[in-house]
Formats: sequence, C-alpha cells, structure tokens
Amino acid sequence: MYNGHKNKNHWNVSLWLFNDESNYKRVMSAVREQRTLDLAARYLMMTLPKKTMDGAPYTFASVRAALRGVK
Repeated sequence: MYNGHKNKNHWNVSLWLFNDESNYKRVMSAVREQRTLDLAARYLMMTLPKKTMDGAPYTFASVRAALRGVK
C-alpha cells in the first residue's frame, strides 16, 4: 500500500485529479454527467493527457481507483 492506495501510480494520479483545480472540476463534472464511475473514468481517459505533470501515466485502473467514493 502506498499512502492508502494500491501503489504509487494510483496515489499520484489521485493527487493530480483532486489537487489540481481544472482536473478536479473535470472529474466532478464527469461523475455528475456519466451514469457510472466506470463510464466517468472512460470519459476522463479520453480527456486527460497521457501522463501527469510529473510523468505518472493516467491509466484506466488508476483513474477508476481515484474515483472510488466520489458521488
């Protein structure tokens, strides 16, 4: 475990999604507009860059894990 996340990449992606204002707004909009968190994660994968600003890859698994508990 890495700071409560499955691994370092999941933790890093979560930080970028929720600690960057533009990403946070994008995440919250996707969660509101999509029917499920899986659909929200898929949508986000189409709109996010391939990597975070510090080089960690945005993967479906890491984005979906970051969305757990968001409603």
